[in-house]
Parts: sequence; C-alpha cells; structure tokens
Amino acid sequence: MRVLFICVHNSARSQMAEAFLRQMAGDGVTVESAGLDPTVINPLVVAVMAEEGLDLSEKKTRKVFDLFRDGKLYDAVITVCEESLEGKCPVFPGVARRLHLPFPDPATVTGTEEERLEAVRGIRDAIKARMAVLARELAGEAARPLGDRA
Repeated sequence: MRVLFICVHNSARSQMAEAFLRQMAGDGVTVESAGLDPTVINPLVVAVMAEEGLDLSEKKTRKVFDLFRDGKLYDAVITVCEESLEGKCPVFPGVARRLHLPFPDPATVTGTEEERLEAVRGIRDAIKARMAVLARELAGEAARPLGDRA
C-alpha cells in the first residue's frame, strides 16, 4: 500500500501524518507527503514531534506536482487541509481512493511561545490519534483478499 499525504505547504500537518503513519503502519505501507506550495518544516512541529521521539529536523518539503511528474503512483491520497481551505488543498490526479482528514494549520496558532507549543501539541495529538485508526484500517485492508477490497 502506497499512501501520500498532501496539504498546502507540506510544512506541518502532512509531515506529522506521514511520520506517525510510517511509525504505526509497518513495512507493508509506504508513506510520503508533499504540498502545493512547499515551504520549510515549521519549527514548532519539529519541537513537538521530537517530544514523540520523531526527528523531523532534517526533513525537506516536497512539491506534489514533482511527484506526479516523476510518475509516482499511490493507492491512497489523503488531504489534511482544514475544511475552510479545501478549495486550496492540492489534488493528486489518477487515484481511486481519496480521503480528506482536515486538521488545523499549526502556522495559524497565536500567543506566547508556550501557548503556541501547546496548541501545536493538540494538533499533533489529534493527528496521531487519527493515524492510529488509519493504520488499523490499512492493516485490516491488507489482510483481506484482493477481490474483497473496495
């Protein structure tokens, strides 16, 4: 199973989802992430993911259209943009299975450094919980014979 997470900047939500699903899903799932307009990994995301033992400090962002141009194929493409930004959320052509799992954008949190960290921890924890469910769903799908998959 090949999974691609996409969002606008590939700087936070898609990176967290990629890291958590890769950790939880095992060797049978290949996970990548990309964005419509990639920037750099959000430093708050790097900090809160390090608390989980996941190092994103050297991770690079990627452009979704570069993956398409390179001929990459995915079994599932999952957008993680907020509902209000869905119109800006990138689409990856040619994929039969698409999911939309919106999460707030860590780039929009405000307040003191500690308040912003706390807000990003909340987003991280929501993504982690949803990736645990997705990992179980993918494991169940892999266990079914090919003819039984929808």
